[in-house]
Amino acid sequence: MSIARADYAELSTDLFKKYLAFSMAIKASGLDAKLRHLVDIRVSQMNGCAFCVDMHVKEAKIAGERELRLHHVAIWRESPLFDARERAAFAWAEALTRLGEHGVTDALYDEARAQFDEKSLAELTFAVMAINGWNRASIAFRVVPGSRDAAYGLTKAGLA
Repeated sequence: MSIARADYAELSTDLFKKYLAFSMAIKASGLDAKLRHLVDIRVSQMNGCAFCVDMHVKEAKIAGERELRLHHVAIWRESPLFDARERAAFAWAEALTRLGEHGVTDALYDEARAQFDEKSLAELTFAVMAINGWNRASIAFRVVPGSRDAAYGLTKAGLA
């Protein structure tokens, strides 16, 4: 188990608050909260961010997400538990998280657009951008999973 490093939020309070405000603006957008939680979990899994996987699983559970679906996020392609919109969101999030040499294909864009209007796709894109940033900061500073549960109200999830 690795030991946490410096507290980046405390060291750069102004930037932390501004990035948090960006994330709060995404939460206030029209993007469905349950979908956002699922995307946050998937991106955090891809990036190997233990703190964020832990946090977003707890948030999703508090928001009423079924536990089996939370377990199936990692295997969403094979799972029958996700609808076409959720699958398109996962595919979009994965493509933006691991941009290939040629970016996002027209086929993937068309698949996403079949499920999201332009505004919703833009909001989803900002959500993916936000979680990727949080993942990078949490990984770089080795934020310990569960270490901020009380401060974030995540103890309600009952997953201590």
